[in-house]
Amino acid sequence: MSTNRFYYDVIVAGFGGQGVMVIGNLLAYAAMMEGKYVTYLPVYGVEMRGGTANCTVVISSHPIGSPVVGKPQAAIVMNLPSLLKYEPLVRTKGLLFLNSSLIDRKEASRQDIEIFPIPVNEIAINNGNPKLANMVALGAFNQKTNLVQMGSLLESLGKVLDERYHHLIPSNIKAIEAGAKYVQSL
Repeated sequence: MSTNRFYYDVIVAGFGGQGVMVIGNLLAYAAMMEGKYVTYLPVYGVEMRGGTANCTVVISSHPIGSPVVGKPQAAIVMNLPSLLKYEPLVRTKGLLFLNSSLIDRKEASRQDIEIFPIPVNEIAINNGNPKLANMVALGAFNQKTNLVQMGSLLESLGKVLDERYHHLIPSNIKAIEAGAKYVQSL
């Protein structure tokens, strides 16, 4: 561990089935691979698919007191209900990544945070797999925050994804890179 102390927390939210938990899992696993302290707290709505889902990830250079986050430094929101719930909670000068494929940028009203509308569904479709919108969002978020090294993130795919999905790792990598590239172009 370096002597530089850091602490970063993010909430990822959307409908069940949008891959919200996978985003959180990958961030947490990549951070663990880098020797950082991590908490990952998933929360599911009543239904698994179509219901609300969110997770909180805390990454730190020192032990973490609680996985519960009231005012996150960042939020990744994949649908309008998640924007309405989590935009007000983001800390002043924080980051809000919104899925502009499903959320009109005008729906985000805060002036004291940095807002990144990312058309993750369109980017995923253009990269050959509409189901990888979550990977596009993850790539965009990590490119902006540099929370974990891209190599750690890509390596964590093999650890987090069930073995039956390992044949999809190359397309997941492509989607993560597409999200990162989109943010670089802003």
